[in-house]
Amino acid sequence: MSSLKFGHKKLYIDGALVEASNNKTFEVISPADEKPVATIAWATKEDTNKALEAAQKGFESWSKLPLEERLEWIDKLRNQIIKNSDLLRESIMHEMGKTWEGSEEDITSITNSLKFYSEEIQKKKTFEIADKEGTHSHHMLSQPLGVAVAFLAYNFPLLNLGFKLGPALASGCSVVLKPSEFSPISAHIIGELAAEINFPKGVITVLSGDVHEVGIPLCESTIPRLITMIGSTQTAQKLIAQSSKTSIKRYSMECGGNAPFIVCEDADLDLAIEIGAALKLGNSGQICVAPNRFYIHESVIDVFLAGMKQKFEKAKIGFGRENKPDMGPLANKPSVSKVHGIVKEAVNQGGKVLTGGSPINQPGYYFEPTLIKLTDANAEILQHEVFGPVAIAATFTNKEEVLELANSVDAGLASYVFSQDDATIDFFTENLEFGEVQVNGVKYDIYLPHLGVKNAGIGMDCSEFALDDYLVKKRVTKKL
Repeated sequence: MSSLKFGHKKLYIDGALVEASNNKTFEVISPADEKPVATIAWATKEDTNKALEAAQKGFESWSKLPLEERLEWIDKLRNQIIKNSDLLRESIMHEMGKTWEGSEEDITSITNSLKFYSEEIQKKKTFEIADKEGTHSHHMLSQPLGVAVAFLAYNFPLLNLGFKLGPALASGCSVVLKPSEFSPISAHIIGELAAEINFPKGVITVLSGDVHEVGIPLCESTIPRLITMIGSTQTAQKLIAQSSKTSIKRYSMECGGNAPFIVCEDADLDLAIEIGAALKLGNSGQICVAPNRFYIHESVIDVFLAGMKQKFEKAKIGFGRENKPDMGPLANKPSVSKVHGIVKEAVNQGGKVLTGGSPINQPGYYFEPTLIKLTDANAEILQHEVFGPVAIAATFTNKEEVLELANSVDAGLASYVFSQDDATIDFFTENLEFGEVQVNGVKYDIYLPHLGVKNAGIGMDCSEFALDDYLVKKRVTKKL
């Protein structure tokens, strides 16, 4: 019996929990104290190929199962997740360093996704097309696409998983889940829960392993019909290149962004400060939609920065369910180095650190909430996504200037605008090159489309529209 907090986790392949074929394991380190909390079975190429074959068989049976039966199984899994929500939240805390309160979003996201897509798939209707000559009838069918392979980011282990699992299962697809090596425990617990209720074989697979033994074989196989991912643009490019060599596949990829946070001269500053600080402290700033580039009108920047500085310096940093910190550690050691490097480069480019700026000298991957003021709004450092608790601010004088600055990056996922003038709001919502424009607030939910433009991704997560990534259209024409 393992003495580690979460013990040993096996692969979940073809409805069974199994060891890697060579018995290799991987140690998961908690970012809170740098101590191991679990071992994970580390798959080989042989395991990957077995998993894909099982997923194909699983798809063939799952896609033909009557919808009512599919929905019953999804509901069983959802109930099992709810019963084990405390265990799952604890695992997320220890693998990611999240606060206990922060872990709730992961659980509600996966359970809401399973429920939402079970409801949405029942609304899919046959689409009729009128024949202009009256000689034929035409209708469009939506049918399950096939095996989906999902590569998951570490920052929201079960939220990211839920965004893929919900639409895949509801649409009739089988899904191979490849969690990040930094936060795989909760995904493997999902595999254990599926095994406990004897979920149909091959429909859900949970597979951890390295790039060469798992990642590339998953992509290069001709079995998957969809490659879906939450991660970086660079990773998405690699996955597309690897997978497109062997067969034509569909892609749904959320590649993050470099969100601008625009505060105009007439903005509600208390509101902007509250939201800006919360988005940088939440999940230690490791959120794809977190603002990175704070563009503040020159007339209000001093007040805004003073408010942000106060929020950052009051934030309680730590770990533990009882301690109730406002912010935990970064997820892994490389993230600390990356974030620290961005801070140093910002200073090299003329930035002044107003608070924070360094890793915290204690066990764990903690980094101070950091606020930097730049003198040059065109500084090159603003082209880089931070993915940490660092806010970099610069001034602007008019909306045309800040629009150009905001649109200067190659990724367009989320953007934020604070103004009380309708004409100003209309200007930004019309012209910002981002998939999402949040005005005087922020809201995300499973029923709201989550999408990017430019290099921020392809396809969509959340909302009824995400189902289309997992369904294939078929036209049926009949002569009258």
